Amino acid sequence: MPVLGGKKPSYRERVADALRAALVAGELRPGEVHSAPALAARFGVSATPVREALLDLAKEGLVDTVPNKGFRVTAVSEQQLDEYTHIRSLIEIPTTAGLARSADPAVLEALRPVAQEIVTAAAAGDLIAYVEADVRFHLGLLALAGNAHLVEVVGDLRKRSRLYGLQSLVEAGRLEASAEEHLEILDALVARDEEAVRAVMTRHLGHVRGLWAAG
Repeated sequence: MPVLGGKKPSYRERVADALRAALVAGELRPGEVHSAPALAARFGVSATPVREALLDLAKEGLVDTVPNKGFRVTAVSEQQLDEYTHIRSLIEIPTTAGLARSADPAVLEALRPVAQEIVTAAAAGDLIAYVEADVRFHLGLLALAGNAHLVEVVGDLRKRSRLYGLQSLVEAGRLEASAEEHLEILDALVARDEEAVRAVMTRHLGHVRGLWAAG
């Protein structure tokens, strides 16, 4: 887990984001029960913002409250994951491909540092940073379509996804290659190559229930 700093008002959101990323990446597994003080020690912050963040995650259905013990990570079935991925594909592939026609290349280039963050995190084996940057990259792209509700829906689906195969890819030295697809997506968008964007996005999302899923 990353060590977080800063003032207390920023703890809650930052801790919640890191917890969601840890859930998605499999750092926190279904059925495990975690107390706020124990997680706070891992984050290097006080227990209060961690407890508040966990309550936010409980409202989202990502954890359940266990009286006098803490919070249990909720399980997600294979069918649910398939359904989430199907919905994401229906939304993300055509929306991202459409940006090849409409998005300002300069605005697209502003996302390149985030794409590079994903590659850097993959090379370092930092799964939480990988997932956090991945979310920022893809939701940042979708936001360019100008539909805030669409971004909210995909953001919720991404929170509920599980990518338990990421650690295996790190150990096999293969995650960095997958991470570089984000740069491919950007290059195709800037080149106004809609079909190339669609092809890379289709391959990329295919990993969610393929390469990134098994673990």
